[in-house]
Amino acid sequence: MRAVEPSDAERLWRWHNDPEIMQWMHAPYPTSRDEVDKQIAERRPNNFESVTLIIEAPGGEPVGLIALTGAAAESRAATLDIYMGEKTSWGQGFATDAVRAVCRYGFHTMNLHRVALAVAPDNAAARRVYEKVGFVVEGRRREVYFRNGKWCDEWLMSLLQGELR
Repeated sequence: MRAVEPSDAERLWRWHNDPEIMQWMHAPYPTSRDEVDKQIAERRPNNFESVTLIIEAPGGEPVGLIALTGAAAESRAATLDIYMGEKTSWGQGFATDAVRAVCRYGFHTMNLHRVALAVAPDNAAARRVYEKVGFVVEGRRREVYFRNGKWCDEWLMSLLQGELR
């Protein structure tokens, strides 16, 4: 994994505008290339509060994006976000490896106690990744967003320091 670079703009723009990739995101709206360029240019450098990384396949091909956001020293907690942008990488273990590595970084380097996330129950691939790493369902928010003609719930999951598998 590595930091986001301006050269990633074209790929991120393509990922953000693919309905299949963005189907489980809260804001699956089309994004212009200029907007992506501006977001990258205006991004604050990675820091304790927010770390965003490009997931790379062996050989350096970018295949996804992962982030720990909202980290707070007081609560020692952060939120995990991930998506795999290259469909050819789906099902190959890159997401599991990235989640495991970012959580390890959060617990060992950032001294976090808790990493949380939200996932649609219908997003079976993401749920499998999270459960494999050790995340557990701790709650549910009902009918949070509308997808595929129906209102969807959202599961809240978390992983505590010492639970990483």
